[in-house]
Amino acid sequence: MKKIGFLSFGHHQPGTPTPTAADALRQMVELAVAAEALGVDGAFLRVHHFAPQFSTPFPLLAAMAARTDRIELGTAVIDMRYENPLYLAEQAAATDLLSGERLQLGISRGSPEPALHGASAFGYVPADDETDADMARRHTAMFRRALSGAAVVRADPQMTGRPGMLAVQPRSPTLAERIWWGSGTRATAKWTAEQGLNLMSSTLLTEDTGVPFDELQAEQIRIFREEWARQGHLREPRVSVSRSVIPITTDTDRRFFGRERDSRDQVGYLDGGTARFGRTYAGEPEVIAEQLAADAAVQAADTVLVTVPNQLGVGYNTHLLESIVRDVAPAAGWR
Repeated sequence: MKKIGFLSFGHHQPGTPTPTAADALRQMVELAVAAEALGVDGAFLRVHHFAPQFSTPFPLLAAMAARTDRIELGTAVIDMRYENPLYLAEQAAATDLLSGERLQLGISRGSPEPALHGASAFGYVPADDETDADMARRHTAMFRRALSGAAVVRADPQMTGRPGMLAVQPRSPTLAERIWWGSGTRATAKWTAEQGLNLMSSTLLTEDTGVPFDELQAEQIRIFREEWARQGHLREPRVSVSRSVIPITTDTDRRFFGRERDSRDQVGYLDGGTARFGRTYAGEPEVIAEQLAADAAVQAADTVLVTVPNQLGVGYNTHLLESIVRDVAPAAGWR
């Protein structure tokens, strides 16, 4: 059994079924409702700043929570370079409580972005001896402390009647176990396990060893699980991978995605180094089910997030998710 979620970037552009940000936001809520009815396990959103995509996740996650009952609600991922750790802890806990503790919060150092030093516009600049990644991890450490209920600020005795320390409010008692780190390399997968965080790996790895994408990602997962066991963490971790999965069952599918049938891994240069991008799985359901069943990383993960072309609208994406749940997942051995 694998959990199946969908992942939307929230693109909006005039001339598409999501012409405005308002359309993209409202359609994400509607798609979460439709996905829950289909039996999909998770509705996840990507967070990008200074781009016509989703940027501020918690109002949207709260709206999704209000319209659904069962489906997991998540991020994949929040860029921690941009975040105030204490405010993030407040928002995340409040949203999790509103959802009935269904939040699956993916965070990370973040990906290459359109803004030049965008985090500094939000007021966050690495210290003299820090990289952007160091700052993101520092923010993460403070966020996790706050989320755990640790005292993070001195009390004002004139207001509280006594000296001491205060924790942020509200608290969600179980959310700390539902934090994921978006890892793009084998080294960060090991670090993720050391930290006791769940592992989230996408369709992009920011390293390349010459082996197929799924094998490199499977090695990343193996390193994570081995380190998790070595650390002696008491709970079982979760591992998710993202995949572009397009069952082709109609003429509309063929018109939009028929050219993707021969998709292959790609290797490029990104963020100062070599990166490997995973293929798109497009074709007849039985064909892509067989291909996914042979995907080493998919087999190693407990959760698969399928990326959706949100700009094609709720109806089309509901059709894709229905085909994945009904036709692809059982044939691939996920259900």
